[in-house]
Amino acid sequence: MSIRKKPLVVVTRKLPDSIETRMRELFDAQLNLDDAPMSAEQLAQATRSAEILVPTVTDLVTGELLNAPDCKLRMIANFGNGVDNIDVAAAHGRGITVTNTPKVLTEDTADMTMALILAVPRRLIEGASVLTEGKSWPGWSPTWMLGHRIGGKRLGIIGMGRIGQAVARRARAFGLQIHYHNRRPVAPVIADELGATYWESLDQMLARMDIISVNCPHTPATFHLLSARRLKLIRKDAYIVNTARGEVIDEETMTKLIEAGEIGGAGLDVFEHEPAVNPKLVRLAKQGKVTLLPHMGSATIEGRVEMGEKVIINIRTFLDNHKPPDRVLLSML
Repeated sequence: MSIRKKPLVVVTRKLPDSIETRMRELFDAQLNLDDAPMSAEQLAQATRSAEILVPTVTDLVTGELLNAPDCKLRMIANFGNGVDNIDVAAAHGRGITVTNTPKVLTEDTADMTMALILAVPRRLIEGASVLTEGKSWPGWSPTWMLGHRIGGKRLGIIGMGRIGQAVARRARAFGLQIHYHNRRPVAPVIADELGATYWESLDQMLARMDIISVNCPHTPATFHLLSARRLKLIRKDAYIVNTARGEVIDEETMTKLIEAGEIGGAGLDVFEHEPAVNPKLVRLAKQGKVTLLPHMGSATIEGRVEMGEKVIINIRTFLDNHKPPDRVLLSML
């Protein structure tokens, strides 16, 4: 009896040890042990040799790669919820199945969003740096390092999906008033639970909020959703928090408005041109006007392991000639 050959699965970045071990058991897995991002040529070589590619947000799987005559891929099992790094239309045109890892990082990302909502108005990073960077601290003073109270402020959430709702639950516990803009209103039972006010007009909501939280995915429709025009609607004492995707905000205009005192500040976990960070933002961070984090919103051990488990389930289901549970369809984008 012949032994079925294991399919070649190329994993573009280092994953948790338990996930890599399981992949080696199940598949002919080619791992990235040094965790360096693949070059364009290395990624192209992977599409020419592997049946299944496991990319991450750092890997641009373009239509050019997928439409190459020597592309052997049958499946792209993305290690991540967003698929803006993949030309899904081109993949479907070649009959390549695309999957992602949804419903895993909701709580982790919402936790980080809430951390930034607290950190920016209360100047947490700026205050901590006084003790860790050798600055002089003369002791407590009634007027030193004053921030702004959180309770009672209006929070405007852009994108009321799973993460947006999880942010709203946390924020309500801190006494924030919940407002949101979405393609459509959430179910009445959810709106009642969250005490959330729906704004059909994003422009009108932006002009009235104290804190704005970006929690929508990056799609062609949301690229620079917070455009130069919309950013100028935001109040001078308001803050922007973004744990979604950097491309949703016109980062250059936002930076200029914060520099000019036209926006109060920002808490950013994502950037428009990652991994590059605008030097002007770094300068603003040193001045205490923004809080910057290196894309840590989903960075928990538990979350990464769950993502890997979903990738494995999707691949095994596909190889068993069934529809993977987390298929990405064009109608979903």
